[in-house]
Amino acid sequence: MIRTLTLALFAFAGTAQAGDMRVSQPWLAAHAQDSDLVLLHVGDKGRYKKKHIPGARHVDLDDISVEAGGLSLQMPAPADLKARLEKLGISDRSRVVVYYDEDWVSPATRVVFTLYAAGLGERVSLLDGGLTHWKGAVSDKAPAVTAGRLSELRMLPVVVDHGFVQAHLKAPGYDIIDARAAMFYDGLHAGGPMGHQKKGHIPGAKNLPFSSFNNDDLTLKTTAQFKALFAAAGVKPGDKVIVYCHIGQQATEVLFAAREAGVDAVLYDGSFEDWALRNAPVTTDK
Repeated sequence: MIRTLTLALFAFAGTAQAGDMRVSQPWLAAHAQDSDLVLLHVGDKGRYKKKHIPGARHVDLDDISVEAGGLSLQMPAPADLKARLEKLGISDRSRVVVYYDEDWVSPATRVVFTLYAAGLGERVSLLDGGLTHWKGAVSDKAPAVTAGRLSELRMLPVVVDHGFVQAHLKAPGYDIIDARAAMFYDGLHAGGPMGHQKKGHIPGAKNLPFSSFNNDDLTLKTTAQFKALFAAAGVKPGDKVIVYCHIGQQATEVLFAAREAGVDAVLYDGSFEDWALRNAPVTTDK
């Protein structure tokens, strides 16, 4: 189904308030004992068991996604997603902070994106720098989690399907961004599921690799740098952007940056996996 594109844009402020998309390490240290804080750890579960920020709950992408129609990492239906988020201890009044271990930045932004799509974005933030930059105490004890209680979810129209992408390949004012590494975009390596692999990218797409949005030390780049990256990819003020990757994970780091930069963007959740399964056309033209 083709969905109407409407996005709520969130302003970035220097001190963390409801609606801030990222929080600093000092902010989390000052708010670690807040009664409504839900801290979600994204990373290898074995490493989590040995070391995590006290009170953090481990979350896998399987916890907040489904496989559907032969596609991995798909957004669950609202009632299913509500139950999954409640299981993580999230309630209507929760202040959720997601952080990543090691280089798991894009899995963490997928969690943030899912919560945003569920309508909880004003109370959800990403911890800039993740666990690598955490200077406070750590724990090897998993906390007891009490199930949360959420009102009925009001999903935002930030996920689109193949039909929407196909209909907007050449639509004025729309840009398609391939968030995969350049070697896939350029066709040096094939992408897509086994038995349906293709070399190249969706026709008309521009390459803006997800890794462009974080620094080498795994902190996030600045909002000004985000804006410059989109401008360099040809995104003009007022354009609407469709972002895809392999399966809808890496693209969410680009979507995180887009929200912070004020760029109207949505996720092609099926991404190249879906495109290749449909045997849709690809190109290596730039």
